Amino acid sequence: MMNPSEIPSVRHSRSDIRTAPPPGPGDGWSIGRASVVAGVGLLVMSALGAFANFAVVVRLVAPGDAATTAANILGAEAMFHLGVVGWVLIVLLDVVVAWGLFRVFRPASAAVSLLAAWFRLVYAGVLLVAVSHLAAAVQILGEGAYAGVFDGPQQQVLALSETTAFTDTYDLALVLFGVHLLLLGYLAWRSGYVPKLLGALLALAGAGYVFDSLVAVLALDFPVTVSVFTFLGEFLLALWLVIRGRRLTLVDAGGPA
Repeated sequence: MMNPSEIPSVRHSRSDIRTAPPPGPGDGWSIGRASVVAGVGLLVMSALGAFANFAVVVRLVAPGDAATTAANILGAEAMFHLGVVGWVLIVLLDVVVAWGLFRVFRPASAAVSLLAAWFRLVYAGVLLVAVSHLAAAVQILGEGAYAGVFDGPQQQVLALSETTAFTDTYDLALVLFGVHLLLLGYLAWRSGYVPKLLGALLALAGAGYVFDSLVAVLALDFPVTVSVFTFLGEFLLALWLVIRGRRLTLVDAGGPA
């Protein structure tokens, strides 16, 4: 029988217990791995966004012209469906990217990084609502239940109203996205491992989205789309995450900073 004095002690000091970090979101992901996942996700989203927004929505939807919009959508119905699928994929990637960016920036501040992630997740939820309006527009113009209730011109007007609802909801979502970028800019600036210039460009990109979205939501007449000139920070962040971020080997406590 083992002597009680030979039994190894398993007691921990109070300080050991206090400093042991609880498991949190992103634990199990190395920062380098999270960086690559987030960076690749951002680059794929850029390609999907270029197609879904510019090649589909901007090209096919004629604001204020129900007949032309209906003709454009029905004339390229398969592409319009692909555009909707592209938007859904963007929403899904936003969730993955939010998780990855939280892990990358958590050493700078766990609290602010989590807040930034939540802003992106809520943005993704609002964007999904916006996309549902695009899906409804093509359904209204189809040969389904709407065809037996509304005549052609009424269907066209309803479809146009759905595309308008998409644009309005997306504008609201971009306010959340802009705040997300502002928070990332702050995190990058204070991190010590992300170039401060990149942090400044991210904050500038976020401010551009917030400004443009508020102009659209408030129906103000402003001649310039500011985000066209300030978006560069997003693209540079994606490149930095893939090229340099994958080399990060930081260790953080996983608790609030």
